[in-house]
Amino acid sequence: EPLEEIILDVILAHPEYHSQLQETFINKDYLPEMGETNPFLHMSLHMSIQEQAGIDQPPGIRAVHEQLCRRHNGDWVRAEHEMMEALAETIWEAQRFGRGLDVNAYITRLRRLVGLGQEDNARINPHEVGLSDKISGRD
Repeated sequence: EPLEEIILDVILAHPEYHSQLQETFINKDYLPEMGETNPFLHMSLHMSIQEQAGIDQPPGIRAVHEQLCRRHNGDWVRAEHEMMEALAETIWEAQRFGRGLDVNAYITRLRRLVGLGQEDNARINPHEVGLSDKISGRD
C-alpha cells in the first residue's frame, strides 16, 4: 500500500529511532524539557508533509517540497526537516492561541524556505469556513 511505503521510507531514513520502535517505547512520554525528541511525532511530521506535498494541499506545498529536494540534491529527509519547522511552529501557534491552523502563516513560512514571501491573496483557513456565513446570519 502507498501509505505503508511512505512509513517504511521514513523509518528507514531514521535508523537512530529503530531501537525506539519497540512496544516498550510506544507509551513513553517524550518531554522536550528533558531534551528528548519524540521519534513517533518526528516521523509523523514527515508523513504529514509527504501527504500534503502529494496532494498539493495547501496549494504550493508540492513546489516548495520539490525545490527543497533539488536544493539538497534529492535528499528529501533534509528538505522535510526544514519544512517540519514551519509545520511545528504553525501547530504550536494553533495550540497556544486555541484556534485552527493558520494556512496563510504556514504557507508563508514554507515559501520563505525557498526565497518567496507572503502570497498576494490570503486563503480561507479551514476552521473559518462557514464563519462568515454565521456572522452575516446566512447560516
